Amino acid sequence: MASRLNPYISFNGDAREAMEFYKSIFGGTLALSTFGEFGNDGDGADKIMHGMLETDDGYTLMGADTPPGMPYTPGDNITVSLSGDDADVLRRYWEKLSGSGSVSVPLEKQMWGDEFGACTDKFGISWMVNIGAPQS
Repeated sequence: MASRLNPYISFNGDAREAMEFYKSIFGGTLALSTFGEFGNDGDGADKIMHGMLETDDGYTLMGADTPPGMPYTPGDNITVSLSGDDADVLRRYWEKLSGSGSVSVPLEKQMWGDEFGACTDKFGISWMVNIGAPQS
């Protein structure tokens, strides 16, 4: 298997909801494991120790709840970039990601010829979407 770059996002107790939200956008197979499944019977046993979404388009997104006692810094250390030339699919992702979040750069044609937008979703995660300009 070739090397892959997989974004891994830390959440503050809402990893299950976030990963299910991303599955509703991208589709695919979502696998979630809780801390309790790995022997933690105390507080947070039902929280996500590891989640992995593998989409039919070949994306892999991983995430987990931050374990108790560890610092949580939402969204300032990760941005997920989606790019390609399937404009309809990428626009659909953009609408769903930005719809309940905030837009910092509207999805529109940029000086380099592509459509590009940047947003933060309702979980505080930053996203960039780049739709490649048709090649002539």
